[in-house]
Amino acid sequence: MDKIPISVLVVIHTPDLRVLLLERADGPGLWQSVTGSLDPGETPAQAAVRELREETGLDAARFRLTDWQLQYEFEIFERWRHRYAPGVTHNTEHVFSLSVPDVVPVALAPREHLSFVWLPWREAADKCFSWSNAAAIRRLAGA
Repeated sequence: MDKIPISVLVVIHTPDLRVLLLERADGPGLWQSVTGSLDPGETPAQAAVRELREETGLDAARFRLTDWQLQYEFEIFERWRHRYAPGVTHNTEHVFSLSVPDVVPVALAPREHLSFVWLPWREAADKCFSWSNAAAIRRLAGA
């Protein structure tokens, strides 16, 4: 089944703006926040909760999940276009954040991610391969 070209981005952070980044299994060296496409019939908020659980093991109900009411549109990287219907070239990404009280343990989905790191926001923004992810982290910090 083709992926829906609507996704979520969830920036997980501590009060002092340490940000969790995940290294993609299908792109070693590519770092990002929690992301994922919506499933059929799913709202962006439902997708954010599901992706948090799937990719990190975190339960959004235990922390503060915030819908930023912000969307980025971007061109889908050529290497991943085969996952979408023919002719689909752009994705709309809904931005969320999850505030956690401190660095918390995460349980990675091994098929999706190789490793994780908590970084100060500037370092995290600089490490992201996606411009929209970097922009969201800078926006989180008010930069």
